[in-house]
Amino acid sequence: MTTPNISKQNLHPIQHDQLASQDQSPVKIALLYGSLRQRSYSRLLVEEAARILEALGAECRIFNPSGLPLPDDGVDASHPKVAELRELISWSEGMVWCSPERHGSMTGIMKSQIDWIPLSIGSVRPTQGKTLAVMQVSGGSQSFNSVNQLRILGRWMRCLTIPNQSSVPKAFQQFDEEGRMLASSYYDRVVDVMEELVKFTYLTRGRRDYLTDRYSERVESAEELSSRVRGTGAS
Repeated sequence: MTTPNISKQNLHPIQHDQLASQDQSPVKIALLYGSLRQRSYSRLLVEEAARILEALGAECRIFNPSGLPLPDDGVDASHPKVAELRELISWSEGMVWCSPERHGSMTGIMKSQIDWIPLSIGSVRPTQGKTLAVMQVSGGSQSFNSVNQLRILGRWMRCLTIPNQSSVPKAFQQFDEEGRMLASSYYDRVVDVMEELVKFTYLTRGRRDYLTDRYSERVESAEELSSRVRGTGAS
């Protein structure tokens, strides 16, 4: 079988030794939620997820979006809350995004956080290849609008979004007065999602650059180098 359109020098064989890692130190997970209400169910769900992740041996940090400015509202990455968010994402190996569903979609608070995370900072792509779990809470019957939208954003941000997800309907019935999630099939599903996130994060640990190394980008880089060399020679 011939492939005349493929640049052979940029089509690399699979490096099986790049698909194994012995590093068993705690995975680092950043958690974002999408509501500023005093009793925010997306925050309570994220806090419950963090407890589960820590029980699985992960290290967790939760971002509080209070005080985060709107994107493009006269501030830049030097703003303390923006810098805090970006530092957290850079620190993490994986993420949990959890939004309420409002008017059939994720909240603006959730979207603003993601909008402040750049696709690239210089040559660094802070979210590329990081694992991601998506969750949502609803005030009414179960829906998947927010998690579906978060999946689209995860793909756009070049994350490795895990297959499982959590959607908690009538969230006001799922937490006690202290903010702890009650035992239920919904709780069990959250455990499933966090367990899967940890597994996928370990599976991809140390392999992110290799797993996201793209043929098309290698070709583009080779062409840019060739163009520069030709330009230098012409001068």
